[in-house]
Amino acid sequence: MDKPDRPGAEEWVPDRPTLPRLREAVQACHGCELYRDATQGVMGDGDPKAPLVLLGEQPGDREDQEGEPFVGPAGKLLDRALDDAGIDPSSVFRTNVVKHFRWSGTRGKQRIHKSPARGHVQACSPWLVAELDLVRPTGVVILGGTAGKAVYGSSFKVGESRGRAIDWPESFPVAHPPDWVLPTTHPSSVLRTDDRAAAYDELVADLKVAAERL
Repeated sequence: MDKPDRPGAEEWVPDRPTLPRLREAVQACHGCELYRDATQGVMGDGDPKAPLVLLGEQPGDREDQEGEPFVGPAGKLLDRALDDAGIDPSSVFRTNVVKHFRWSGTRGKQRIHKSPARGHVQACSPWLVAELDLVRPTGVVILGGTAGKAVYGSSFKVGESRGRAIDWPESFPVAHPPDWVLPTTHPSSVLRTDDRAAAYDELVADLKVAAERL
């Protein structure tokens, strides 16, 4: 497993953060080695008082270039799924557990995503804590296994709890824990699967559970 060669993001997180200050400060973060090959750090974006946070893995190729989360194909699918589930896409806050794009090789002009290692997730956790402490959401939708493991630990499996509300873990302390967490698959997995229509319907069904709790 690749490990960060630096101690983590703590020293780059502002003492009195705001969302704009976090977006500025993350550009200087050298908490792990991923900054070396990324275009920029990508913090969360959306309604700063959102009742719902959508938590994914890391920025992708488009996100790394544009500096915003969920602006690539998976993000567009997610917006459609939110709308179909009865959630206004403009009413949520989107972010990732890792703030720099990790990639390995290219396909044409597109850089190919590589999942972050556990050490990268751990190094980046101070940024996520700062975001959650500012937004103070009622609920968090966890998108995929990497995000789930970042919050619940290495034993987390999406399939064991997807589509149902669970408690925020005491092992991941934030100042104002959300009332509930709902795990589901990452929208990128919908794009990769053979039966995309069925996978999309399952994602929408999970998001409808979140909508009912808001």
